Amino acid sequence: MEQLSDITQHLLRFSPDALIVVDANGRIRFANHTVTELFGYAPEQLLDKPLETLVPERLRVKHVSHLAAYLKQPGNREMGARIADLYARRADGSEFAAGIRLAPFKIDGQLFVAAAIRDNTERQQINEALIAAREDADRANRAKSRFLATASHDLRQPIQTIRLLNAAMLKISSPDLRELLQQQERAIEGMTRMLNALLDISRLESGAIEPQVASVPLSEVMHQLTTEFESVAQARGIAFRIEPAALTISTDRNLFYQLLQNLVGNALKYTDQGEVAVTCVQGPASLMVTVSDTGIGIPAEKLDRIFDEYYQVDMQGAKRMGVGLGLAIVKEVARLLGFTVTINSRVGEGTQAVVNIPNQHLAGVPAGPETVADAVPPDGATRRARVLLVEDNDGVRLATELFLRFEGFHVESASSTAEADHLFAKCQRGDVIVADYHLDGRNTGLELLARVRQRVGYEVPGVVLSGDLPSVLRSLRSQVANCRFLSKPVDTGALLEAIDELSAEGDPALRSIAGRPA
Repeated sequence: MEQLSDITQHLLRFSPDALIVVDANGRIRFANHTVTELFGYAPEQLLDKPLETLVPERLRVKHVSHLAAYLKQPGNREMGARIADLYARRADGSEFAAGIRLAPFKIDGQLFVAAAIRDNTERQQINEALIAAREDADRANRAKSRFLATASHDLRQPIQTIRLLNAAMLKISSPDLRELLQQQERAIEGMTRMLNALLDISRLESGAIEPQVASVPLSEVMHQLTTEFESVAQARGIAFRIEPAALTISTDRNLFYQLLQNLVGNALKYTDQGEVAVTCVQGPASLMVTVSDTGIGIPAEKLDRIFDEYYQVDMQGAKRMGVGLGLAIVKEVARLLGFTVTINSRVGEGTQAVVNIPNQHLAGVPAGPETVADAVPPDGATRRARVLLVEDNDGVRLATELFLRFEGFHVESASSTAEADHLFAKCQRGDVIVADYHLDGRNTGLELLARVRQRVGYEVPGVVLSGDLPSVLRSLRSQVANCRFLSKPVDTGALLEAIDELSAEGDPALRSIAGRPA
C-alpha cells in the first residue's frame, strides 16, 4: 500500500499536464511540478493564491463570472477545445492558448476542483492553418466556379460560329470541297466533345450539378442513342445493336443519357470490327444496362485505373483519342444518380460496361413502344417557320443566319435588345424566336421572349441558346412553356429539330405531329 501511495504521489506531481486544485473560493490549494515547466512558478509560489494569478489581466473579469457560474453547477468539463480566447498567463507575463479539463470532488463536504492544464499553442496553430487552408480552398472553388461560368459561355461562342459556318458551306460546296468540310466537321465535333468533357468533370466534382429527377422512358433514351451513333457505327463498318426494355426510370434524363453516351462513344472508339451492343436485363434487385463491344479490350491490371481522370490505357498499336475523361465522367454521373458502373474486359475479346440501376429507380408504368415514333415528324412537315433571330455576337449571328437560310428558312435578325424590340413588332403567328440567353448584361433572351409574349397575347415559340452550364439550363427548362433550351455549341440537327417542333406545335395543321418537349 505504501508503494501504491508513492506511485500516486509521483503521478500527481510529475503528470504530463499541469495539475492545480482550487477550493470553492477560487484559491489554489495544490500545484504539481509540471506547473513550473508550463507557468514558470514553483508550486509553493502559487499556494493560497487566487486562480486569477494564471489568467491574463484582459480576461480576468470574464474569468471570475465563468468560475462563479461553474461553482454553482460543477461537473466534469473540457475547456479550450473550441474557445478561441481561452488563454493562460505565465510568470513572465507571456500568454499561451490553454486547454483545461475540470473535475470537481469533495473532501469532508468541502468542494474542490482539479484542473489539468496543457499548452494548446501548437494545436491552435494547426487549427488556424486548417481554417486558412479551408478558406483558401473555398476561394479557389469560387474562382473555379466563376471561371467555369465564363469559360462555358465564352469558349463555346467561337466553336458555335465555326460549326454553323461549316454546316452552311456543306450546303453549297462542290463534292471535292464537301469532303474537306466533312473532315472539318468531324474535327469540330471532337473539339466540342473535349471542351464539354473538361467542363463537365469540373462541374461534377464541384457539386455544381443537381439531378432533376423525372420519369424517363428507356425506349426514348435508346432511340436517342440510335439517332446519334448509328451513322458513326456504319461509317466504321461496325454493327450497332440496341435491345431496349419497355421500362420507365426515375432519374435525370440528361445525366443518364450523358452516362450512356460516354460508354457507347468509348465502345465505338476502341472497336475496329464486330459490333457494339446496348442491352437491358431486369433482375430481381436491379435493371442492368450493358454496353458491350468486340474491341481491343483492357488488360486486367489496368482495370482499376480506368475511372481516373486523364488516364488512358496505353495499348500498343492503339491511337490515343480524347483526353481520358469519358469514364471519369461516367463514374461521377453514376454516383450522382445513385447507380453503379462495373467494367469487365479481356484483351482482344472486348469490353462490357454494366450500369446497375436499383429497382427503386424504376417507375411503375412501362413506356409504350409508340412513344418515340410519335415524336418524329414525317418528311415534308418542316421548314415552315419564319425565324426571328436575336444574337449580340456578330460572328455567331451571321453564321446562324446563313445556316438557317440555306436550310430554307426566312430569317430576320437583331444584334441588340433595342433592335429586337423593333423586330418583334413584326411578330406574327407561325414565327419562331431564336435568341441567345446572355445579350447585353442587362437582358436575357428569356426576358425578351416574355416581353414579346405579353405584347402579342400568346405564347410565341422560342429557342434559347446558351453557353451556360447545363445545370443552369435544366433549372430554366421547367419554368418556360413552348420553349426549347439548347447548349452552345449547338448541334445543327438539334437546332433544326427544335424549330420544326415548335413551328408544328404553333400551326394547327401540324399540331398532331408536334414532338415532345426537349
